[in-house]
Amino acid sequence: MDSEERLALPPALAHAADAFERYLRTERRRSEHTIRAYRGDIDALLIHAVAEGNTTLAELDLGSLRRWLGEQSAAGLARSTLARRAATARSFTAWALREEIIAVDPALRLRAPQREKSLPAVLQQQQLGRLLEDMSAAAQSMDPVALRDLAMVELLYGTGIRVGELTGLDTLDVNRERRTISVVGKGNKERTVPFGLPADAALGQWLNHGRGTLHQPHGGAALFLGQRGGRIDQRTVRTVVDRLFASLGDTSATGPHTLRHSAATHLLDGGADLRSVQEILGHSSLATTQLYTHVSVERLRESYRTAHPRA
Repeated sequence: MDSEERLALPPALAHAADAFERYLRTERRRSEHTIRAYRGDIDALLIHAVAEGNTTLAELDLGSLRRWLGEQSAAGLARSTLARRAATARSFTAWALREEIIAVDPALRLRAPQREKSLPAVLQQQQLGRLLEDMSAAAQSMDPVALRDLAMVELLYGTGIRVGELTGLDTLDVNRERRTISVVGKGNKERTVPFGLPADAALGQWLNHGRGTLHQPHGGAALFLGQRGGRIDQRTVRTVVDRLFASLGDTSATGPHTLRHSAATHLLDGGADLRSVQEILGHSSLATTQLYTHVSVERLRESYRTAHPRA
């Protein structure tokens, strides 16, 4: 929605949208990216409500919400987008009910098409073994960037953390004696994640021989640094990982999230229980973690089809 459309909203609706945005920022502590997405969805809903003659939230009913989603479905929006917008509408009306802006929640029975669940890309253990061997060989030169890249990839794969969690790490978040890191994840939830000996060795090399070479005052306590000495950004990490994956030559996988998917899948393949993997990944819902069990089952089926004479 542009500024003119937002100004055209009736005062009661504009005030409610602004208050909901403040709630997301101050109470829920959502990221600015999430807040923009929520606000865009709510603005679109309120413009639809105004077009139907509504001037207050109390006039918004289930039929109007369904027509709003129906119009977007007819326009060809993806099922994932419709599902997100339905969830945003439910959050908005639930908040309005708690704030006593409305007396009845019209979105309680609002449904949208379920999101299509695609299996995440996963690298085979042999592929990651080759990748890390090549990186270790490059790090023998003690080049600080090579040391950094090896430590980042070992930590991403060894812990399954998100790229944003990696770039947010400070040196004090690493406990090498216990081989754990303290991570601040989604919703500002903090968790402790273990890492293994290879990641510890790579971190030791980076901290002892690489970080000091790159560090500049504006880098502060950041664990990983860019070539200009400041805290490394997510885009740089993605570029590093994509280049490494391309060097394998036998995968179309891209992005640091592939390392997270691979870590989760390999943990389950190795016998880790679902609850432990949920805790390591920082998933709020076990259902999210269960997606990786499907990845493992698909790999099992593929192995069966390839190896069994009567498959």
